[in-house]
Amino acid sequence: MSLPSHVRLVEVGPRDGLQNEAQPISVDDKVRLVDALTEAGLGYIEVGSFVSPKWVPQMAGSAEVFARIQRKPGVVYGALAPNLRGFEDALAAGVKEVAVFAAASEAFSQRNINCSISESLERFAPIMEAARQHGISVRGYVSCVLGCPYEGSIAPEQVALVARELYAMGCYEVSLGDTIGTGTAGATRRMFEAVSANVPRDKLAGHFHDTYGQALANIYASLQEGIAVFDSSVAGLGGCPYAKGASGNVATEDVLYLLDGLGIHTGIDMDRLIAAGNRISEVLGRATGSRVAKARSAT
Repeated sequence: MSLPSHVRLVEVGPRDGLQNEAQPISVDDKVRLVDALTEAGLGYIEVGSFVSPKWVPQMAGSAEVFARIQRKPGVVYGALAPNLRGFEDALAAGVKEVAVFAAASEAFSQRNINCSISESLERFAPIMEAARQHGISVRGYVSCVLGCPYEGSIAPEQVALVARELYAMGCYEVSLGDTIGTGTAGATRRMFEAVSANVPRDKLAGHFHDTYGQALANIYASLQEGIAVFDSSVAGLGGCPYAKGASGNVATEDVLYLLDGLGIHTGIDMDRLIAAGNRISEVLGRATGSRVAKARSAT
């Protein structure tokens, strides 16, 4: 299969990247980050999450962030809305697209959201109905598709079942996440082959963590499977609080470098992207997690 000529990157840094930070991050800094990513040419930015601040303190200011960002026509500004209350809050904030998440692992589902996979999917039904009524698009996430911290390996067929349910419920796209970053290129291809028997490849996305340094290899393997949408996080921000040792998402800068080298169009400006990542890294008081940004900054 030939590689896609165009790839869409879903920037998850402002939400998935920042939600696990221990230190408080101001609304000003979050707005500055989203606006910088907009200027860099990202077409989809996951801005925040409408969940209880008790569970995810860093996402407490999401409504204010949405109110203050400079929205650019044609750019999708999405948010996580795992329950009906969250959906209603997102709607009130002017969000046009929300995301819901399930797991491919029963143990991870229980530890993460205290319910079974089937129960989690049932909880999405009222969200999907409300989204249809209000004309809001819904994106689905499946976590632990290539490994679970509690169960170990996950069968591709199990991932396919969960992805099929989300797609059947009305998710226009299903993002498959290697939450703990243990996946390899071969496992990635086998997983997409299994899932694509249930969900069209053009409705699938890849979401890779770089814990074992395999994220870019897995993205290339996904491209070979015809996948043309990938989640990534500027400066490699983020991890998973429920997965011991899980490092950040793959850095958007590094994915862009790979795609540019393959002649695949994204419409993203590398220099502006690196600047955005370096700025938020300074706010966090540490070096960027992007190898490309480190190399470019050292020259």
